[in-house]
Amino acid sequence: MKIGIVGGIGPESTVEYYKSIIAEYQKLKTDGNYPQIVIESINMKEMLDLVAQREWNGLVNLLVKALKNLSYVGADFAVIASNTPHIVFDKIKENIPIPVLSIVEETCKKANELKLKKVGLLGTAFTMKEEFYKNCLLKGGIDTVLPVEGEQEYIHEKIFSELEMGIAKESTKKEFIAIINRMIKEDSIEGLVLGCTELPLILKNGDCKIPFLNTVEIHVGSIAKEIKIRL
Repeated sequence: MKIGIVGGIGPESTVEYYKSIIAEYQKLKTDGNYPQIVIESINMKEMLDLVAQREWNGLVNLLVKALKNLSYVGADFAVIASNTPHIVFDKIKENIPIPVLSIVEETCKKANELKLKKVGLLGTAFTMKEEFYKNCLLKGGIDTVLPVEGEQEYIHEKIFSELEMGIAKESTKKEFIAIINRMIKEDSIEGLVLGCTELPLILKNGDCKIPFLNTVEIHVGSIAKEIKIRL
C-alpha cells in the first residue's frame, strides 16, 4: 500500500502530515514497519496566484497533474494537504484514477458528529470568502460564521507572514483568541473550524471554551481509517 500526498502548500503542514501518518500507521501495525508515502510537492506561490486570480481551470489542471503523478508512481489513494485548494475539489475528483480524501468533507462529518449547529471558520482569505466550507456544512444543517472583514485580513496576513514560515508568536495567538472569543460572545458559535493546516501551530483545544476542529488531525484520522481498510 502506498499513500500519496499533494504537499508543499505549505511545507510545515506537509511535514506534520508525514509524521502523523507514520504515527497512525504504527498504531495499527506494531511490527516496526513504516508506510510507503509519496509526496508531490507543488509550488505554493503558483497555486495561490491562481486562487487570487480565480483561475479555477488553471488550479484544477495544477492539482489534477499532481494527483495523476501520484497515481503513476503507484499511490493507492491520496490527499491534498491543504484546505484552500479544496475550492475546486468537486471539479478534480472525477478526473483522478485513485480515491482522494477531502479535508472539507471529513471536517464536516466531524462537526456533525459533535452535533454542532453553528461554527466559526478561520483560514486564508480565500478559504473564508469562498463558500466551499459553508456549503458542505450547510448540508448537515450547520451554519458558518466568519470573522469580520478587518479580522479576516489580519488572520490572512499572519498565516502567510508567520505560520507558513513555521513562526508561532504568542502575541499573534492572543489576537486570534480575542477574535474567537468575540465570535463566541457576539455570534454564539459552538465550535471553530481551523480551516488552514498551519493554524494548529498556534491554536489548540483548550485555548477557548469551544471545541476546535483541527483539520489536519481530522484528515489524518480519515487516512488512518483508509489504511485500516486496506491492510
